[in-house]
Amino acid sequence: MASPYWIKTFINHTFSQRFLLSKLSRYPVIGTLIRHLLFEGDEIFYILQDKVIPVNKTLSQKEDLVTPSEVLEHFIREANFHWIMDFCICRDSTKCEDYPRELGCIFLGKAAMDINPKFGRKVTPEEALEHAKRCREAGLVHLIGRNKLDTVWLNVGPGRNLLTICNCCPCCCLWKVLPEITPEISSKINRMPGVVISVTDQCVGCGKCTLDICFVDAIMIENERAVIKDHCRGCGRCVSICKNNAIEIKIENDEFVTDTIKRISNVVDVK
Repeated sequence: MASPYWIKTFINHTFSQRFLLSKLSRYPVIGTLIRHLLFEGDEIFYILQDKVIPVNKTLSQKEDLVTPSEVLEHFIREANFHWIMDFCICRDSTKCEDYPRELGCIFLGKAAMDINPKFGRKVTPEEALEHAKRCREAGLVHLIGRNKLDTVWLNVGPGRNLLTICNCCPCCCLWKVLPEITPEISSKINRMPGVVISVTDQCVGCGKCTLDICFVDAIMIENERAVIKDHCRGCGRCVSICKNNAIEIKIENDEFVTDTIKRISNVVDVK
């Protein structure tokens, strides 16, 4: 049975406690329980923004250059069932004023058929593609993959038959907890294979890239220059915000889109 509508109100009221929960996950017994109940079997990827790709000369010379959003398009076209939420639970919970609250997640696969109809609506592949495009145009960043947390709060399953496409903003995103949560859980949320983001000598240390830009607080100013830490998930927002073009992306894997699709397909079946 799908979750009742009141679960949305419950999440709205408890969403701010996500940071406390993430800190508790670092206690061995509690962390193991949280991982088993909410994250078991997960693999999720931040999708690099199309508008910031890029500098790798080998790739840019290809006539058939792929874009990161093709990962979404692949699964949307392959899926037999498509569902769009009428709200983003993160932005709705924090009363976000910076990004549209009505641009919710896209769910694909048989398990989505059981979502409470009060939460959203069944759509066609074309409508799902258009929704994803609207999200990108609004400056949101896609996350895609198997997310057990969604099967729990929506009370649907099995998890292998539910693919989540989140459309995230940095101010409200659930995954802002990644710097706090146990590494065993945070490692389930990844950058696309082969994506490398680095700071060049053009950086003047203005700090704009550190102001509510990074989802996981992976960029900071050290010795008057921006530094990107290893826990960067490669979304590319810092690249697009830098007026000095001092942050660049390199793709070290020509098959970065194909490999992302393969890894997601290993854990989720949307047909």
